Amino acid sequence: MNENSPAAWEDLSRRIARSVQTTVGWIFWDPGAVRRYEARGLSSGLGYIAARAACFAGAGPAAMTSALGSISPLGIVVLHQLLATKEEWLHVWSNRNEAVLQGIEAHAPALRGALLDFSEDLWNVANALPLTGRPFSASHHDLPQCDDPVLHAWHAVNFIREWRGDTHWLIVASHGLSGGEASILHNAWLRYDGDWLSLSRGNTQEDIDRAWGELEKKGLADNRTVVQDGLDLRQLIEDETDRATELPWRLLGWERSLELIAAFEPPCAQLLERVNITAGPRYQPASRLQGRDLL
Repeated sequence: MNENSPAAWEDLSRRIARSVQTTVGWIFWDPGAVRRYEARGLSSGLGYIAARAACFAGAGPAAMTSALGSISPLGIVVLHQLLATKEEWLHVWSNRNEAVLQGIEAHAPALRGALLDFSEDLWNVANALPLTGRPFSASHHDLPQCDDPVLHAWHAVNFIREWRGDTHWLIVASHGLSGGEASILHNAWLRYDGDWLSLSRGNTQEDIDRAWGELEKKGLADNRTVVQDGLDLRQLIEDETDRATELPWRLLGWERSLELIAAFEPPCAQLLERVNITAGPRYQPASRLQGRDLL
């Protein structure tokens, strides 16, 4: 890649996004994290939501559903009934942090050095990103700072990941789509069968059926099949997301970004293999080659 070539930063943004997603996403299905959630009476799915969204717990279930985009609204409501105080959410967040350190050491020890090497740079980037219209990522600044240097660096990556997520949902909304509708388009774009992606995120059949109906009204689906206009829109959303999230890497700089790719991709390949084992090869699609990378 050459920083002066056409679309170079967009390509870089798309490539680094896979490592950012993998550095964080493997923990969602990690057995060590799941055991900790279950010890608190939470399923793996509810524990994932609680740990990820502890920073946003005070906003309430409706705001959290909006912020997370495509995660089960019913699951979020149930979780708010089970965890009555912000402190209870933060206990789950702390349990997840423990599992992150143990899992990195066990399954991708080289990631420790990469995180430590880039910690200061990534936090400088995270602190410079604009937060207007990005309430979920912004709320991470209200979390306690982790004393462990590896975990502290991991949270910088997590912040950048959630900033990209907020940016993505802003783009989805600008195209007039709900989270449920976006999941159906994404599922078809991934070439997954049925309603796999929506169901994997805990959405009810009623919510999925409603989203299909809206897509058909918009001419993006027909008879529960996404048509070409729907697939084209999903590719456009992906491209716009990659372009809109070049900023972290422009702030980091071209050469330093290439160094990050070299340092993070090998251990992230190990963590993605963990996802294949603990969840399955369809999970965490944002970590996998998709769309233009397969052309």
